[in-house]
Amino acid sequence: MANIKDIAKQAGVSISTVSYALNGSPKVTEETSAKILAIAKELHYVPNAAARNLKRQETKIIGAFLTDFSGSFYGDLLQGMKEGANQRGYDLVVCSGKQSHQLLPQRMIDGAIVLDEKFSNEELLKYADLGHKLVVMDRDLKHPNINQVLLDNKAGATIAMEHMIELGHRKVYVVTGPEGSFDSRQRLQAVKQTIGRHPDMQYIEIEGDFNKSAGAHAGLQIAKEYPGPAAVFCLNDEMAIGMYDYLMTTDIRIGEDIHLIGFDNIEVSQYTQPRLATIDYSKRKWGSLASEQLLKLIAGEEVEQERIYVTLVKGKSMGSV
Repeated sequence: MANIKDIAKQAGVSISTVSYALNGSPKVTEETSAKILAIAKELHYVPNAAARNLKRQETKIIGAFLTDFSGSFYGDLLQGMKEGANQRGYDLVVCSGKQSHQLLPQRMIDGAIVLDEKFSNEELLKYADLGHKLVVMDRDLKHPNINQVLLDNKAGATIAMEHMIELGHRKVYVVTGPEGSFDSRQRLQAVKQTIGRHPDMQYIEIEGDFNKSAGAHAGLQIAKEYPGPAAVFCLNDEMAIGMYDYLMTTDIRIGEDIHLIGFDNIEVSQYTQPRLATIDYSKRKWGSLASEQLLKLIAGEEVEQERIYVTLVKGKSMGSV
């Protein structure tokens, strides 16, 4: 692949003259510029984006780092990020995996939104110390170059638990998320705080993994030991849907024998019969706000820590149990 040295040699000019011409600088005459551009086209020259970005100190691109892309959770979230970026003239790239972390130190992006447990706090703080601008959606970090846009997980889990208690439940199963998940830890902490205020409640914890198969496995466990009416709080909707699908193959009646509630209000939860109870919030707003806060950081504008609030979507009413 041709580089500016090749162009300079063929044109009989210096490398700096080629650079000026390629960047449209008035320091080069129109005649010389036209000659250089023609040679660049002839040699199929492609600009080195990394070098150009380092010189300009901007790419007009921000990155979104996710743990993975599985499940139906990410669509609205990423659409919100894209809309927030586009409104201020930026594009969005979506990344996953350790190798993609190098986009930050190589300055291939101007900043990053992080919803990726594979990013350690130490790594993020190191990048922030080096001047990189970051928005985190899955942890509590304090740094001038880091802004937090967090979901109100504790409020959501508290609302879910109190809803079960209002329905008359005194036995509750809770299906957790991955051990490294900030959201799961926050929700589980709120669950335990609520249980602590109701010493007459029976609490059974089942390890999950935020996917449908984990929900189905938990449903199998509950069905095997089912002694009577109970509530189940799956810490996300993917697991709740997995459990719903499994329990529908048994004699256990959802909404009567088992009251099931999830978290996230993903689209498929709206079509279950009976309708799945869940904790709702605007994923698009969450993503858009994360982009907006990041671009304010990049522009040197003042930002505040933000929180996305949640509401309860009720399922089929069971009455007192």
